[in-house]
Amino acid sequence: MLDHLVQAATVVDGTGAPSYRADVGIRDGRIAVIAEPGKAAAAHPARTYRNADGLVLAPGFVDPHTHYDAQLFWDPYATPSMNHGVTTVAGGNCGFTLAPLNPERPEDADYTRRMMAKVEGMSLVALERGAPWTWHTFGEYLDALDGRTAVNAGFMVGHCALRRHVMGPDAIGGRPTPAQLEAMVRLLHEAMDAGAWGLSTTQSSTHSDGDGRPVASRHARPDELLALSRAVADHEGTQLEAIVGGCLDRFSDDEIDLLVEMSAAAGRPLNWNVLTIDAAVPDRVPRQLAASERARKAGGRIVALTMPILTPMNMSLGTFCALNLIPGWGEILGLPVPERIAKLRDPAVRAGMLKRADSEEAGVFRRLAHFGRYVVGDTYSAENEGLTGRVVGDIAAERGQDPFHALVEICAHDELRTVLWPMPADNDPDSWELRRRTWQHEDVLLGGSDAGAHLDRMCGAPYTTRFLGDCLRGRRLVGLEEAVRMLTDDPARLFGLRERGRIQEGFHADLVLFDPERIDAGPATLVHDLPGDSPRLDARAVGIASVCVNGVETVRNDRVTGAIPGRVLRSGRDTGTVATR
Repeated sequence: MLDHLVQAATVVDGTGAPSYRADVGIRDGRIAVIAEPGKAAAAHPARTYRNADGLVLAPGFVDPHTHYDAQLFWDPYATPSMNHGVTTVAGGNCGFTLAPLNPERPEDADYTRRMMAKVEGMSLVALERGAPWTWHTFGEYLDALDGRTAVNAGFMVGHCALRRHVMGPDAIGGRPTPAQLEAMVRLLHEAMDAGAWGLSTTQSSTHSDGDGRPVASRHARPDELLALSRAVADHEGTQLEAIVGGCLDRFSDDEIDLLVEMSAAAGRPLNWNVLTIDAAVPDRVPRQLAASERARKAGGRIVALTMPILTPMNMSLGTFCALNLIPGWGEILGLPVPERIAKLRDPAVRAGMLKRADSEEAGVFRRLAHFGRYVVGDTYSAENEGLTGRVVGDIAAERGQDPFHALVEICAHDELRTVLWPMPADNDPDSWELRRRTWQHEDVLLGGSDAGAHLDRMCGAPYTTRFLGDCLRGRRLVGLEEAVRMLTDDPARLFGLRERGRIQEGFHADLVLFDPERIDAGPATLVHDLPGDSPRLDARAVGIASVCVNGVETVRNDRVTGAIPGRVLRSGRDTGTVATR
């Protein structure tokens, strides 16, 4: 007997093959039967049935870049990702993980929480109250999650945690002794023996810890990174993930050399986040993908993650955001609020800030300085009543001010709490056509949501449903079958997921059932549902009829059921090695 039978669904199996109508039966967490409509029920009675006529049945979506490492402890449903059809998440990215922690230094847990709050925009209160922090080894961390999640989750081990464990405070600014490097390599081996998917690291200048200092892995030299990469080669089903400064805009020659050498040393794919595509910067994509071409010649593989939607990200003059990363802006935006307002109201200071923001040194952050294109979000003062939803450029014209001046005055009235939404500058037809072409590259993968991080600034988790809605009823840059493959089988194959990513008999029953006429994502809204009532952005899924993880329904009609059938996916057991040649 089957546990469940989905009847008369339009099956899009994840391979890119044409869709077809079928009944799909589930038994013991796996896809047991795929048959012509009406034929399965007679031969295979089921405990429960679902009429899926007019609905699309696809494999569960795989999100290749998340930061759900902490959130899964207080939110086993990985919301809102699971609501949007995601059944497997990859965590432990960018060099940041909650384990290992040195048992001889209890203060390391506090350091890690403060670092994650700063560098990944997580709520410090939620980190303190929502996770148990009972582990020391990476294996103990995985064990703490096992059996308590609704989604499948796999984790890289973060370079920063390895460095801190071995070197303590000297991890910031120091270089390891030969004995310390050997200890780091040994610790990485132990993590992968326990199921870590591999190594993640960062060299990005945007990544600072809770004290404002460069995070530990930024102090690593190439010899350290290559020693750790070689360790990855000794374990089945492992990967590399790396962030360097050029990920934001264009790689330097040295960065390409480093990424290529790391992948070749490991004999494993290396993925990086995120490839920004803009027709106004036509040389960026070829430059970034040059790393992939060079890696293949050297026996490695470098995969660029890119988002298939424009992820809205809000800004603020009151709390840390991307504006702080514009050269020269951090010193001003880091002042106490009264002093900050006084500085921002100084015409000479504003002129200097705008000059720095429009310089070459600002790089990709130059796009943030088009303040006339900002939309006013939440406001908090009587002076700003009626401004929510209005464009700053229009307000500035009415007041006879330049846009930055108008924006500063609006924010000052709210004591800098105003929420600001920049309108994207790369929402033009040429940029979308460039995206469509870039998505076809063999070393480009859709993803990079950062779900679980930057919680009150952005909401990338709905990229799956929003992309499918755009493919079916919007720009239609990609057909349905290809779009589903990009969200399912492609990431599953990159990570070597065993028997996931496709609708195929014998595969795990990770499935999403959706209405092709409605599939979409609602707007991002601010909610206060984290431990300690901390805020985050959330977005409702539209048109999701059902999500199943390992054969158990976790979402029904856009609502979480409360079931927690997810698994911690461990390297070797749940993932196989992916060849780089």
